[in-house]
Amino acid sequence: MKLYSSSGLKGEIQIPGDKSISHRAVMFGSIAEGKTVITNFLNGADCLSTISCFRSMGADIKVDGTNVEVTGKGIDGLVEPSDILDVGNSGTTTRLILGLLAGTSFHSCLIGDESIAKRPMKRVTEPLKQMGASIDGRERGNLTPISVRGGKLKGISYESSVASAQVKSAILLAGLRTDGDWTSVTEPHKSRDHTERMLKSFGASVKEEGLTVSVKGGQHLKGARIEVPGDISSAAFFLAAGAIVPNSKLVLRRVGINPTRSGILEVLEQMGAVIQVTELKTSTYEPMADITIETSNLKGITISGDLIPKLIDEIPVIALMATQAEGKTIIKDAEELKVKETNRIDTVVNELKKLGADIEATEDGMIINGPAILKGGAEVSSHGDHRIGMMLAIAACLTESPLDLSGADAIKVSYPDFFTDLKRVNEQ
Repeated sequence: MKLYSSSGLKGEIQIPGDKSISHRAVMFGSIAEGKTVITNFLNGADCLSTISCFRSMGADIKVDGTNVEVTGKGIDGLVEPSDILDVGNSGTTTRLILGLLAGTSFHSCLIGDESIAKRPMKRVTEPLKQMGASIDGRERGNLTPISVRGGKLKGISYESSVASAQVKSAILLAGLRTDGDWTSVTEPHKSRDHTERMLKSFGASVKEEGLTVSVKGGQHLKGARIEVPGDISSAAFFLAAGAIVPNSKLVLRRVGINPTRSGILEVLEQMGAVIQVTELKTSTYEPMADITIETSNLKGITISGDLIPKLIDEIPVIALMATQAEGKTIIKDAEELKVKETNRIDTVVNELKKLGADIEATEDGMIINGPAILKGGAEVSSHGDHRIGMMLAIAACLTESPLDLSGADAIKVSYPDFFTDLKRVNEQ
């Protein structure tokens, strides 16, 4: 795909539904009693993989654009699938569904694409085995295909070595299937809390104390109405574009600003962006806001520690912003980037270097010196990673000459209409 520079981005964008929340709404609705109605569902490939898996286990799921209706089967109502469950490219589907499958009364097998086959699952399968689950697969259950023979589980108190919402969620979902035991997860830093919030929306009791979250087994979920906020990880690309593309002003509507996900807003403020966040009143556990961003004079900062789990998916586009900031930006404590759809540390550095950025990889992040003139005229690739693809598309708005982007289809995973929205605000 040929991508061209921009003289300015102006207009309003309705950001598509949050991927993490869309996944969970379908999963929880499928094991709840009664009907769950989901609005602003992300109709991307990953979330459709979740729907496919739960349909295979007997859930009645109707999709009408971004509206989804799930008739739940109850906590014990899922049935053995007649075929292998294909998770596609979705790590969230894989890890969270393992937690649900661990306590079922049947056998199931998970498989995904080439990318999923390389992504580590031991961080989830090991604690599930401690709970009594029977799990096997390549490298003893670390890599797909993974086989799960559900059975009786016991509650555990688990100390996770990583701050991962996927690990935490898988263990908590398995904890719902125990016979009244408490299951708790303690993290080194607080990760995304969508599961805790949504369990409450479905009527479950959740205890939260510091960095520890606990659920009691035997709870029954009740169908709910879930409005999925705009995905702040998708919004991040237009927030970056609005800040670094000259003559730009963008308004992003109904974006989720969950405090465990809002690290990108903190980074923009620290870098000196001209940004306004107007919080909205909602009937959901997830806070939302309209966000206005305009061309800004950014400065380099250091991003590390507790902030990293709140913006791990936004680091590719933060690195792009840093190429346009005055001074040095240091990103560290981000080893988790190595086990995403690609090794995002190496991929971001290598692709931005092609454009003339002054950027170097480190063991746990990267160092960027700015501002840099992005020359363009290069062949760049998403490497099958949606966030790398969107980052490069925003970079093209700044380059002196066009870019040739391969693998642009990967963007459909989380933002099917990304190029439509980008073109519209580029023609205002």
